[in-house]
Amino acid sequence: MKSIQLILLFVTFSIATSCTTDTNKQVTNVNDYNSYLSTHNNKALENSTSEFNFWKTKLNNTPNQYPYNAKLAAANTTMFKITGNIDALKEAEQNLLIANKQTNYNSAGYLRSLARNYISQHRFKEALALATKAESIGENLQQTQYLLIDVYLELGNISKVEEYLSIVKNLKEFEYLIRLSKYNDHIGNLDNAIKYLEASLEISKSAKNTYLMQWSYTNLADYYGHAGRIKDSYNAYLSALAIDENDSYAKKGIAWIVFSYERNPAEAMRILETVTKENAAPDYHLLKAEIAEYMGDTAQKEIEVEKYVAKVANKSYGVMYHKYDVLLFADDDTKKEIALKLAQQEVAERPTAQSYDLLAWSYFKNGDAKKALEISRNYVIGKTFEPEALLHTAQILKANGEIEEARVLKTELLGAVYELGPLTEINIKNI
Repeated sequence: MKSIQLILLFVTFSIATSCTTDTNKQVTNVNDYNSYLSTHNNKALENSTSEFNFWKTKLNNTPNQYPYNAKLAAANTTMFKITGNIDALKEAEQNLLIANKQTNYNSAGYLRSLARNYISQHRFKEALALATKAESIGENLQQTQYLLIDVYLELGNISKVEEYLSIVKNLKEFEYLIRLSKYNDHIGNLDNAIKYLEASLEISKSAKNTYLMQWSYTNLADYYGHAGRIKDSYNAYLSALAIDENDSYAKKGIAWIVFSYERNPAEAMRILETVTKENAAPDYHLLKAEIAEYMGDTAQKEIEVEKYVAKVANKSYGVMYHKYDVLLFADDDTKKEIALKLAQQEVAERPTAQSYDLLAWSYFKNGDAKKALEISRNYVIGKTFEPEALLHTAQILKANGEIEEARVLKTELLGAVYELGPLTEINIKNI
């Protein structure tokens, strides 16, 4: 579910086959979630908007009170998380820059806030510089150490992640457990990732912290899905919606179950129609495009792709959607060279196995299978457990005549069809 498999949109299925629901695989019930699809007053958005207006008025009355800028940034950030509106995230950045300038970049708290903003924008190296400076200041050091774990994990520096995990180790602390969980997921230990996240959920329940509970449920739902525990995944998404009926991510998760597991694309599209009305994130349109292609609706697929392209043309997004751009452009003969350039930029900014996979895939789609294999062998194979990367690698291996190696990956990929999506199934079987 994490990846939108537009790389394989050329696969076609007969409408009769693609639109059939397998009732033996039914785990969802429309009566469970239908009420969440109606238009609701978004209380969280109303609260954050009210908070923003309050501090905006205070700042207008006393323009030199930079702590109000930090308060505005917090409200901006919440609004971005709820609506996907990039302008809110960029406004948060501007408010945090003001707060940091006014304190000569010597407030660890303001540095951490700006670093988190840059993480959201995928500006990881800038985030690392800020976090490192905050660490040298020392104020509330443990929060900075948690932040450094986040940044190093995004940058693929696992030795640093392990170093800081050992420093902050506390199996009774929510902040530690969620990072330990993410680390275990990264190294391919999904059982432990689930165990630690379940433990963090219990802590949030004990504290009656609904925000952390909601976060834990949606992340657990993802992990359960990766583990093939589809019913548990579905129930966790429902638990998140019970806390916040406007949780777009949870609705998207249910739509994915309906589409990829139950093979009911029409219902999945109905769910996503409500999501794109309340959340502006561009990648929802790629998922809708994927579903439309599976339904044989080429016209609707093109409409959704165009909506995605139009949104990410906004320069405020920066590099946030470069991964999706690479996957989309690599399949377009007129844009595959752009895909390669974007992949090279991704590697330069974020040298993870996933970024190198994008680079290898881009070379492959540009006709250089040997270069693709060289990159895969050096930077991807054995260094990531993401199904998308494994799928790319298997296809690259096959193109280079490494049939046996490709078939080893094929066996693993056949168990990851749910994650990769129905459009990949025939391609996996053809490896």
